[in-house]
Amino acid sequence: MTGEATAPSSPSAGAWAGSHGAMPLAGTFLAGPLERDVVLRSLVNHTVPGVEIVDPAAGTVTRPVPGTDAGMVTVAIHDDGVQIIGDADATTVDLVREWFDLDTDVAEIAERFADDVVLGPLVRERPAVRVIGHPDAFEAAAQTVLGQQVSLAACRTFTGRLAAAYGIAGEGGLLRFPHPAAVAAADLEELRAAVGIPRSRARTVIALAEAFAAGLRVERHGDHAAVRAALLALPGIGPWTVDYLALRVLRDADAYPVGDLVLRRALGGISPAEATALGERWRPWRAYATMQLWTHDAASGTASTPGPKRRSEA
Repeated sequence: MTGEATAPSSPSAGAWAGSHGAMPLAGTFLAGPLERDVVLRSLVNHTVPGVEIVDPAAGTVTRPVPGTDAGMVTVAIHDDGVQIIGDADATTVDLVREWFDLDTDVAEIAERFADDVVLGPLVRERPAVRVIGHPDAFEAAAQTVLGQQVSLAACRTFTGRLAAAYGIAGEGGLLRFPHPAAVAAADLEELRAAVGIPRSRARTVIALAEAFAAGLRVERHGDHAAVRAALLALPGIGPWTVDYLALRVLRDADAYPVGDLVLRRALGGISPAEATALGERWRPWRAYATMQLWTHDAASGTASTPGPKRRSEA
């Protein structure tokens, strides 16, 4: 099953009343089963202050459309898909479809995991867990670097400070996340002070921005091996960061960040080597196994525990 764009009048009134509680606002509906609570938790956890607004009560996220000088997008999250509120061109529709992983047949993956002793109970409880990506590759990469070895709350703070220092004004009082060239040109000490991070982390952020400004493209349709190698060559970027970006931005369905503390905690506190061996049976869908395990850990109430090489929660 793939995400399908429909006119706002396509779902019947009865279908909307049952799954959404109200008739939709005007916009484009993209179909695909979702775990709505999981998606909203992910959006809240990774919100960049000043750049986007996530309203859990309304089930919406609003942010500037990346890569343009104007335009905002508001997406409403439902159990059976997402709705782009208002007008949306084909580029925005494609961006939102990829952001929320709507072209993946999660039913097929759930069936693949159904008999697994570890993942079977998880997919029976939440069969429609998707790999929620990110609409802006540089923003995601910068946030991931800033989130190394700190809590999610600290990561949000640092990323928001970076946006406040180097971003530009957008619509609705929101900021556009800084262009890589703006961050690449920043003075090291000024950036360190503005964001409140160690000098070594500031150096990594600038090096990352320089790579993006020079043409590094972290995207699904590209040479993943070359992207991984380019990222690993940057100071302060190691396997965890690269694996995380492979999962969220490169959209590698088999990405598997075995260095991740929470992933291994969800597997019983095993070692990276043991996690690697266990994950062999989940190929080629290890990213979805990871999302199931992160989701389970978050639901268990232990996900706030800080640890090394760990920022993400499902």
